Amino acid sequence: ALLVSALACAVAGSAFAAPRVNLLTIRGSINPASAAYIVEGVEQSERDGADALLIELDTPGGLVTATKDIIQAILNSKVPVIVYVAPRGAWAASAGMYITVSAHVAAMAPSSSIGAAHPVSPMGGNEAPAKPAEGEEAEKSPVPVPAIRDLSAEKAENLLAAYIESIAKEKQRNVEWVEKAVRESVAVGESEALDLGVIDLVAGSRSELFEQIEGREVEVDGETTTLALSGAQVVAIEMSLVQSIFDFLADPNVAVILVLLGGLGLYIEANNPGLLFPGIAGFVCLVLAMIAFNILPFSWVGLTLILLGLGFFIAEMFFTSFGALFMAGALCILLGGSMVFDQPELSDLTISFWSVLVPAVLGMTIFAAVVVFSVGRSMVVPSASGVDEIIGLVGQSASTLDPKGKVFVRGEYWNVEVADPNAGPIEEGEAVQVVDVDGLTLRVRRVGSS
Repeated sequence: ALLVSALACAVAGSAFAAPRVNLLTIRGSINPASAAYIVEGVEQSERDGADALLIELDTPGGLVTATKDIIQAILNSKVPVIVYVAPRGAWAASAGMYITVSAHVAAMAPSSSIGAAHPVSPMGGNEAPAKPAEGEEAEKSPVPVPAIRDLSAEKAENLLAAYIESIAKEKQRNVEWVEKAVRESVAVGESEALDLGVIDLVAGSRSELFEQIEGREVEVDGETTTLALSGAQVVAIEMSLVQSIFDFLADPNVAVILVLLGGLGLYIEANNPGLLFPGIAGFVCLVLAMIAFNILPFSWVGLTLILLGLGFFIAEMFFTSFGALFMAGALCILLGGSMVFDQPELSDLTISFWSVLVPAVLGMTIFAAVVVFSVGRSMVVPSASGVDEIIGLVGQSASTLDPKGKVFVRGEYWNVEVADPNAGPIEEGEAVQVVDVDGLTLRVRRVGSS
């Protein structure tokens, strides 16, 4: 009887247990670290027997390969995956649009936006092909206008458009709009996205989200599943420490700044051996930069230009170019920084040219100029070390100087000789000034004498 009661209580408890929803939070770029975080979150939700996995998303975009890994994990998940563009004011730009469209349930918070998935370059976008002249313009223009084509951008655009169209068709979402988001970089707010059929619903909070999808049927792993998440227990899954570090480093702006700081630290240490801290800090920055460049797809041409720019800064120390090497170095770093992550077929992450790259290069240029100016001044200052620096000091005679004796100068007693014996003896206690050094003997004169 006791066993039967226990089983009955267990069955009743499980019947009335609150649904479990695992929560993943993405704030920032889509990169290998965030992709691993989501993939592991899907796997853990399957092991936990969670009723659903909720991904709260706010991203400007990211790497194509990382986005593909996330989408594959969502499409092959054995638990329903809900992508919720939140909090208010969040956006699912570029890679975020792909992830949202691929979800079993796609939702957005008020004042959020989605779209703008066209591959871009760091200088503000790819040129659209020039349209040939038509009508009256064609008659006035005897020479046809050639079309400007960027084959790399076209390749990326066509591939990504076909990819998201197939996913939208499977999820029964607006295929025409997602194609425009890729080809024309269109973006819409949450209300328009709902009207266009890009997302399933708009919710102001998690509880409202769960209430709206209560009883909704979704296809998960080839089977139809009915969602019952009202009053669900939300269990947050946090990024591991390693994932958090890699997520921070997978930012093009961070990577370039680390390279500049690393070069600057080693440059300071080379000019001031023994300081240790600048050298160690520079070495650590370069190691972290190497990790970042290993995560991000980069161009060797851009990285080479950045290193060449640092070399020009160093060369200014040894060659008089009247600022020409400084200018060349700054231009190389600016040009290299704008090119180093220009890989539209692999990533839509770029460097913030005006808000990050330009201020960083300007600050480094000013610092390097100050260093060069200081070193240049030290080179023209005459050396004053050893016994030579004692010339001109005033001391006190420790005995009668006639013409030889001792004086007390600079905290020391010295053997001296009167520079002008015809000036008469100098009595003990009189002030004298050093006028010359002959080995370990000083030549002095009475203070006030010509």
